[in-house]
Amino acid sequence: MNLTQPTTLDDGPRIAIVSGASRGIGRAIAERLAADGLAVVVNYAGQAEGAAQTVAAISARGGRALAVQADVGNAGDVERLFACTQSHFGRVDVVVNSAGIMPIAPIADDSLDAFDRVIATNLRGTFLMMAAAARHLGNGGRFIALSSSVLAKNFPGYGPYIASKAGVEGLVRVFANELRGRNITVNAIAPGPVATELFLSGKSEGQIAQIVGQAPLERLGQPDDIAAAVSFLAGADGAWVNAQVLRVNGGFA
Repeated sequence: MNLTQPTTLDDGPRIAIVSGASRGIGRAIAERLAADGLAVVVNYAGQAEGAAQTVAAISARGGRALAVQADVGNAGDVERLFACTQSHFGRVDVVVNSAGIMPIAPIADDSLDAFDRVIATNLRGTFLMMAAAARHLGNGGRFIALSSSVLAKNFPGYGPYIASKAGVEGLVRVFANELRGRNITVNAIAPGPVATELFLSGKSEGQIAQIVGQAPLERLGQPDDIAAAVSFLAGADGAWVNAQVLRVNGGFA
């Protein structure tokens, strides 16, 4: 055991992979990390145009970015994502797994397809991204997963989604311990309601207003609120935060 092991980040340009970065929270995270000086691999599953827009926005501000298509629930795709990053940039320093889906479905026989889909993307995807990160992250590395503050609410219809995110939080703590001695931190961000297409889709103004009223700050979160928390965990000031779930929700839960 090295009692004086440094927690500072390695010298040189740092490289981040951000999954699900073609829109919403993932895009905000990619743009924030680029503003922090990291080169960013903008991962997307099917939104090629959105990923290109994210890359263009980063490039317009003088940053470096590369779009790479990969389904985080597919082992071969994840391996290709990390291989492309290594080939193009030479290293991986930060991995942010923000790819996710949120089908609303009750716990019922005819919801099994929705359950399988959300587990494949949200939970299996996190597992695969962790497994690849374990091979590629070096000293001072960061792994940041996305969970959700809805875990504390137990809303009907959120069973598949909550199951997937509860699993993510469990994996975070285990992964942090499995990386013991390597000076790599593993954490999760658990947003509350955020004004993205994923959250707003299918909700009436009344439903949104009712949800807004549950947080003491009485507003929806913005993607930049979540990106700021990721920036902290990915940066030097977050070096002593490990195996934690940070609930960035305005007091929602």
